[in-house]
Amino acid sequence: MKKKLIATTTVATLAAISLAGCSSSGDDGADGGAVTITYSNFIANGGNEENLEAIVDAFEAENPDITVEVTTSAYADYFTKLQTDLAAGTAADVFDVDAGSFANIQASGVLAELTDVDSSAYRTSVLDAYNVDGAQYGLPTSFSNVVLFYNQELFDAAGVEYPSSDWTWADEQAAAEALTDAAAGAWGDYQPISYHEYYKAVQQAGGDFLSDDGSEAAFDSEAGIAAADWLAGKSGTVMPSAAEGAGTPDFDLNLFKEGELAMWHTGIWMIGLVGDLPFEWDIAVEPGDAQKASATFSNAVVVSADSEHQEAAQKWAEYLSSSKEMVDVRLEAGWELPAVSDEALLTPYLDKTPPANRQAVFDSLEAVAVAPELGANAQQIQDAVTNALGEIAAGRASTEEAIAALADEVDSLLP
Repeated sequence: MKKKLIATTTVATLAAISLAGCSSSGDDGADGGAVTITYSNFIANGGNEENLEAIVDAFEAENPDITVEVTTSAYADYFTKLQTDLAAGTAADVFDVDAGSFANIQASGVLAELTDVDSSAYRTSVLDAYNVDGAQYGLPTSFSNVVLFYNQELFDAAGVEYPSSDWTWADEQAAAEALTDAAAGAWGDYQPISYHEYYKAVQQAGGDFLSDDGSEAAFDSEAGIAAADWLAGKSGTVMPSAAEGAGTPDFDLNLFKEGELAMWHTGIWMIGLVGDLPFEWDIAVEPGDAQKASATFSNAVVVSADSEHQEAAQKWAEYLSSSKEMVDVRLEAGWELPAVSDEALLTPYLDKTPPANRQAVFDSLEAVAVAPELGANAQQIQDAVTNALGEIAAGRASTEEAIAALADEVDSLLP
């Protein structure tokens, strides 16, 4: 499974697009004629092209009057091409977005509102990411999230109870200290000291990264300072420091696989990379402080407001995001997780081991950490946060001073 980094995608030129000439939903074969709809995607790129083709074939077999023409692009190139197509009025009838790009695209007015959607078919928290003021503009095709991996053998040897869904930061900290033996190369915990962990930790501490209107930083607060201390305070104590290799490619993965790491905050896309090990391991919902908050990443399909076949387009969008055939193909291929609510459809995933507690993946969706909309300077903001946390972790700056200075810097970079 590939991780899709959900950084805010800038689609600035879309705001200037006029939709005065938007067509109606078209006849969609109401007179018995066949229609062809186009679908532009990034989700199948990199090895899942045939899996997508299988879903298309199944859809067309059930809907013989609808043909789906597919264009697949690399994620790195996709949004530049999409921006060009939307500006030129040549966008596909149905196209992919992700949670980071959706808000800007929807605000530009280029998406059709989806009607009569069976919301009960989807995981509510993932579906809601594509709902604006009560109207549905996208349907989630897949999701991934971050959980707590743990080495059961190390817990057993230290006589420490396994992580549970009731754990708080204090529970994790106590376990990490009991499980750490730096001299022996055994570490109790590993959590990347980065922006993507920080905005989530701020919410776990009961705060917010940005103000309600998104115009200024809100993490210069008790919650923001607690979150910074939580992350940076692990470095060199219960987890390796940057000087000891933390943050380098695959360092954490290798540490866990070698049996030298007791707890590991990482994404479910790592389950396949971890695989069978010479020790027992499992996963749990990440602990919170004032509340739970789990980082969730998702992709979705939307329908162009310019589509001449919106009924057929929505039918394909619903099939691609909620049909049993789609679920079966995804689970068999190990191709990210569908955001469907029907537990029975997901039985093959839940029954597969390791890890035994795959239910934690879905339990984590009960309290989703909302990723801030950072605008055109998203990457600069993310880098600034990661750098500031690194300075705190290295002992080169106090938490209070670094967070205050960081808030000023973020304010200057926000739109």
